[in-house]
Amino acid sequence: MLSGYPGSGKTKLAQRLIAENPNFVRLSVDDLRDMYFGPGQPPKEEDFVYATIATLRDTTLESRRSVVVDSTAPRNVTREFLLRTGVRNVTELLVLVVVGRNVLEERNRERKMEGAVEAWDKVWENPWKNLPIMKFRNNSISDFELSYYVLSDLLKSTVNPYRRRFLGHLFPRI
Repeated sequence: MLSGYPGSGKTKLAQRLIAENPNFVRLSVDDLRDMYFGPGQPPKEEDFVYATIATLRDTTLESRRSVVVDSTAPRNVTREFLLRTGVRNVTELLVLVVVGRNVLEERNRERKMEGAVEAWDKVWENPWKNLPIMKFRNNSISDFELSYYVLSDLLKSTVNPYRRRFLGHLFPRI
């Protein structure tokens, strides 16, 4: 599951993951919300959207495919709901896309979403420590590429993913 502020690069990361991994499926909260309710502010039916994503996630996992949930998910209860599944033998990982504030503000200005960072500051919660988390740094193309390399290696790993070379990318180390 991917989580981060608007403009952090979640969708770019999700699209690359599914392009390079044919067994991966992207489920986007924003795309589903827009499909049902149109663009704009999140509707009161937010619980419906999350429940639908969870159902699609579990159905996809049961078909033995991997799922990338693409969601801002600023609150821990939402992250945990979208991350946790009852499907057996599934590795759960929260990828927290981390970007410096000035970079986020610039990206959102370019997207004509000024004020998005301040709006999300009001609802953003630091992830709970009990969630399996990897920090994905995305302040620049080189940050993205390095983090993508580490994430790809982690996803392919059959050994303990929290070995020494990953420690610098794991939350809460900042």
